[in-house]
Amino acid sequence: MNKRSCVLVLGFMTLALVLSAQQPPAAPVANPITASEKGLYSFISGGVVRAAEKMPESNYDFKPTPEVRSFGQLVGHVADANYSFCSQASGVDNPVKGIEKSKTTKADLVSALKGAVAFCNQAFDSMTDSKGSEMTKFARFDLARLSLLSLNTAHTDEHYGNMVTYLRMKGIVPPTSESQPAPPKSSGQ
Repeated sequence: MNKRSCVLVLGFMTLALVLSAQQPPAAPVANPITASEKGLYSFISGGVVRAAEKMPESNYDFKPTPEVRSFGQLVGHVADANYSFCSQASGVDNPVKGIEKSKTTKADLVSALKGAVAFCNQAFDSMTDSKGSEMTKFARFDLARLSLLSLNTAHTDEHYGNMVTYLRMKGIVPPTSESQPAPPKSSGQ
C-alpha cells in the first residue's frame, strides 16, 4: 500500500470514529437475554423454513440411507419438536402433535413448520428474562424456561444441518449459503 492510500485509509478510520462517538447510545433492550435468544431462533428457523420451501416435493421422500429420516420426515420432526419445546417453555399444552407421522405432502409439512415457528415466536414474544429464569421440568431435568427455548434452537439447528446435506446431495444450494459472496478469483500468482 502506498503512502497516499495509507493516509486515506487512516482518514476514513478517524472519520468513522468521530462520527460514531457523536451517536447517542442505543437504548437498552428490556429483556436482552430473551431478545438474543429470539434473534438466534429467528435466524435458524428462517433457514429451516426456506430449506423446506426449496426442496422440490419429489425429493421429500429422499433418504441418503435407509436408516435415517426422509427430508419430509425431518421437516415434520422439526415442527413437532418446536411445538413440544415451546409449549413446555410457555407452560401451555402442546396444541399440535404427530406432524412427522401424519403429514406427507410438501404443502402440509411446510404449512405445519410455519405454524410451529409462529407458535415459538409467540412463546418468545410473551417471554421475559425474569419469566425465562423460572424453572420447569423437562424429561428428568429441571431447566429454566429460556434454556428450553435455547435447546429448541440448538435442536432446530442440528436438523438444519441434516437438511443442508440432503439439499446438497440433490444439487441445491442451501438458503444460508445463497447470499455468500463468491470467493476471489486467483490472479495466478
